[in-house]
Amino acid sequence: MAALAPAATVGSVLAAGGADRNDLQVLLAHTIGVTRTKLLSNPQAQIHPAQLSCFKSAHLRLQAGEPLPYLIGEWEFFGASFAVSPAVLIPRPETELLVEQALQLLQPGARVADVGTGSGCIAVALALHNRSITLTASDAAVAALQVARANAQRHAVSPRIQFVHTHLLRALGEFDLICANLPYLTTQEAAELAVGRHEPRLALDGGADGLQLIAELLATAPAHLAAGGAMCLEIGAAQKAAVCGLAAAAFPAARVQVLPDLAGHDRLLVIQDSP
Repeated sequence: MAALAPAATVGSVLAAGGADRNDLQVLLAHTIGVTRTKLLSNPQAQIHPAQLSCFKSAHLRLQAGEPLPYLIGEWEFFGASFAVSPAVLIPRPETELLVEQALQLLQPGARVADVGTGSGCIAVALALHNRSITLTASDAAVAALQVARANAQRHAVSPRIQFVHTHLLRALGEFDLICANLPYLTTQEAAELAVGRHEPRLALDGGADGLQLIAELLATAPAHLAAGGAMCLEIGAAQKAAVCGLAAAAFPAARVQVLPDLAGHDRLLVIQDSP
């Protein structure tokens, strides 16, 4: 970042920041404690030296590759803001497809499982958009569950979500809908991913073929899915044939389909079991 005058303004800081203008705007707005809209509406506003120091420190971390959501401690998903930390995967826009499809499948009073909940963004988004359902959100990482609980409290849906420290569906009951965004990258892909240096490996690494946990979940799901229930699982773009085979083996009488994301990539496995 270029040198700044002692009495730096919003405009001068943004101009000195280089090409990553959008990230700079978000980072500076967070540092000052204003909305991005308010920040941009007053480019002549002066920045307190202490705030400037904090911003410069955070900007160095951003340049070093640390994800912006971790620097500001929150990220937007499905129209709501969620707390995030290096203990959880950063919510991705493509995962909103899972929430959209799940909301279409929900019946009043449905019992829902969010397996590998991470930040809790899926469970909380579903709870916010359907007030009749109850949810169980599981994760193998205690630190992730702490973030998920905080997000449920943040959005006032805690009474309808039970958080459980367990592996997948182990020791859990029966559900009308099972959702999961489990790791689906291969071990090699996870190691090569730029943000993989910062995001939890447990949330990225799906084993040698990327299907280790997805295959295990599908194999155990029949004992936990109610008659006529459904599953929504996010998958990798090259995994359609493999996951459809696993789904057909686990649910021979079910309707199995894979939906594309906005980029046209295969992204969501949907299983609708027969009543």
